[in-house]
Amino acid sequence: MSLQSPRPSDPQPGDAHAGPATHERPVTGPTPPRPAPPRPLLGPEDPPPVTILKAESPSPVLLVCDHACRAVPRGLRDLGLTEEQLCRHIAYDIGAAELTRHLSERLGATAVLSGFSRLVIDPNRALEDPTAIPVISDDVVIPANRALDAAEQERRVEAIFRPYHAAVAGEIARRRERGQVPAIVSVHSFTPVMRGVARPWHIGVLWDRDPRIPLPLMERLRADGRWCVGDNEPYSGRNTAGGTIETHATPAGLPNVLLEVRQDLIAVPQGVELWGRVLGDALDPILADPSLYRIALYPRE
Repeated sequence: MSLQSPRPSDPQPGDAHAGPATHERPVTGPTPPRPAPPRPLLGPEDPPPVTILKAESPSPVLLVCDHACRAVPRGLRDLGLTEEQLCRHIAYDIGAAELTRHLSERLGATAVLSGFSRLVIDPNRALEDPTAIPVISDDVVIPANRALDAAEQERRVEAIFRPYHAAVAGEIARRRERGQVPAIVSVHSFTPVMRGVARPWHIGVLWDRDPRIPLPLMERLRADGRWCVGDNEPYSGRNTAGGTIETHATPAGLPNVLLEVRQDLIAVPQGVELWGRVLGDALDPILADPSLYRIALYPRE
C-alpha cells in the first residue's frame, strides 16, 4: 500500500503560502436590557402578611384564622371596590379574628392570623383553584382581579400566600421538634343568609374523617341546649382539598376541626366574649385529654 502525497495545491502546516489561521466570531448586536424585577407588592405602609399570637406558648394547640382581615395592599387601590364592599363578608370573616384572639387567651394557645383580604388571595384555597384570586364573589365583580397575568398572580402568592402557610407550617414544626403532636383549630364565620335562604345554625363544626375533636365538641355544644349546631353545615369538610386544614393537618394525621360561627353572633365585642366562653368551655376538656395528641390517619373512602 502506498501513501499518496498531498496535492501541491493543498496548503500544509508551515507552508509559507498558507494564510494565518482564522477564527470566526459570532456577530452580536447590543445586549438587550434585562427586564425590571417585579415591584414588591407590599410597601412599608402595609400590614404584615401574617400575625402570630403567643408564639412562645408551650401548648400543643394551634389556632389558625385564614380570613382574619379585610386589608388590601395599598398599591392595589382597594381592588377597585368601595369601602362598603370591603366591609362585607366577601372580603373577610367578620368577627373571626376577634374570636381567635379571645380563644388564644382563653386556651393559652398560639394563633396564626392572615393579614390580608381573601379577595387579594385566599389562603384557604389551593393555588390552582380559580377562586383563590376571585374575579367575582357573591355577585360582586372584583375589578383588579380581572385578566391578571402570571407575574401579578405570583406577586400575590409570594407576598401573602406563602408567608401565611410558612407560618402555619413553622408553628407545627416547632411543636413536633419539642415532641408534641399539635391539635389544629381553624376559626371562620359565615353569613346568616345566603342567596335569600336563612341559615339556622349558630355554629357549624366542619370535619372530614378525623372525629377526635368534632364529635365530642358537637356533643358538648348540643348538650348546652341553646345552640343549633351544624354537622358539616353550612359547609362540608368532607373530601375537600387545598385548604389550610387539608394542607397542614389531615395528611399529617393531626387532630383538627374547623369552626364556623354565624357572623351576626360575633360581630360585636359582647358576642365575641360570649362565644369565646361557649367554645372555651366546650373545648377545654377535649383539649385536656392527653390521648388526643397522637398521629392518626383516617383514609378517605
